[in-house]
Amino acid sequence: MQGYGLYSQEAEEATVGALFLEDGLIKDCTLRPEHFYLARLKRLMSLILQLDAKGKPVDVISVVEEAGQHNLESIGGSSYITQLAGSVPTVANFTFYQDTVLEYYQKRKAVEIAGRIQEHAQNGDIASTLRDGIHDLMQVEDHLGDDDLGEIMPALVELYGEAEMDLGEMTGIPSGFRNLDRLTGGFQESDLVIVGARPSVGKTAFALNMALNAADQEAALIFSLMSKKQLLKRMISCKGEISSIKMRNPKRYFNDGDWAHLSGVMGAFGEVNLHIFDQAGMDIQYIWSKVRKARRKYGEGKRILVVIDYLQLIAGDPRHQNRQAEISEISRKLKTMARDLNVAVIALSQLSRGVESRQDKRPMLSDLRESGQIEQDADVIAFLYRDDYYHKESDRKDTIEIILAKQRNGPIGTVRLAFMKEIGKFGDLPPGEFG
Repeated sequence: MQGYGLYSQEAEEATVGALFLEDGLIKDCTLRPEHFYLARLKRLMSLILQLDAKGKPVDVISVVEEAGQHNLESIGGSSYITQLAGSVPTVANFTFYQDTVLEYYQKRKAVEIAGRIQEHAQNGDIASTLRDGIHDLMQVEDHLGDDDLGEIMPALVELYGEAEMDLGEMTGIPSGFRNLDRLTGGFQESDLVIVGARPSVGKTAFALNMALNAADQEAALIFSLMSKKQLLKRMISCKGEISSIKMRNPKRYFNDGDWAHLSGVMGAFGEVNLHIFDQAGMDIQYIWSKVRKARRKYGEGKRILVVIDYLQLIAGDPRHQNRQAEISEISRKLKTMARDLNVAVIALSQLSRGVESRQDKRPMLSDLRESGQIEQDADVIAFLYRDDYYHKESDRKDTIEIILAKQRNGPIGTVRLAFMKEIGKFGDLPPGEFG
């Protein structure tokens, strides 16, 4: 080992040398020139990749020819290339060689980022220093070596074991609504669920209802720019069926019975696994770190529902040139978080004004703002529609339609729920009514 533990000349030379031994091995190589520490090996790897891109074989002659006389010395000359090609007896350990090179690259990047954090922490804004540092470290983590060979036997054994278990109709986290759960089987861990609606239709209330239902038996995390006290006030109103008007000023509107009821409802909140985060300007790294801590706290035995209110309010990477690119990255990372931490993520999303110009105001997939990447990443997309939102004389007052427009692993359709706006509570309609 050389360079104080920050690179291995032996591993770098063995990796490149092995590429000369077997035709086509370059296609199994996941390394790029920047992963190497030694300058001559960076240049040599670039030449090998150029040859492969042109469909040419990788051997000593082709590399020397590709380099040309002008650049040959910068890669050690033909004698060094010949020495590399003969230094590795077999390609059997190629995966070990390249994983070692990647590991040292990650060490160097981690040290570099740590130095930058230290410097900026002394002279700059600590919040942005930590945010940028965490973002950069996560980028390094994304490049971790992957030794997955795609073996299917372990998954087959696991699948057979699950087939022998009666999972019932509910395989995910229940929403608490009978007909919706019948369509979805509950919200599945590792799924990204997008809930879209126009402003003031009820998407926050809907999300809070589902979080409350999940927190009773499992665990729920809510990320919102609405203050923790505001959210708790709405959830207490919902859970205790207390009028939101009374909750605005209990001192004026509550009677003795109301105070006793409020005390009981607030006491019940101490028994649920509910966490609310209301930090201004939160970004995906902040959300990821809090969800990871919750996963460590509850272990794999507890299912976790993550609610984000709402998608477009998450701070993006300022290095992106437009908001659409930021939202696309946020969407991808939310899906990755759902999979990596094995949680169900419900992200609320604003809809474009295009829905207002149509005669039928029911939302469609194309109404999602920055819809392309969101539509691709989401496992489930649901829209909320209230007829009385647009038609004051509607005969469907106090009801709301949940339109499942996409479900990767199940049917789509529409479910109708009761919506008690004065307390922000959703519920199943009586049997026989449209649902």
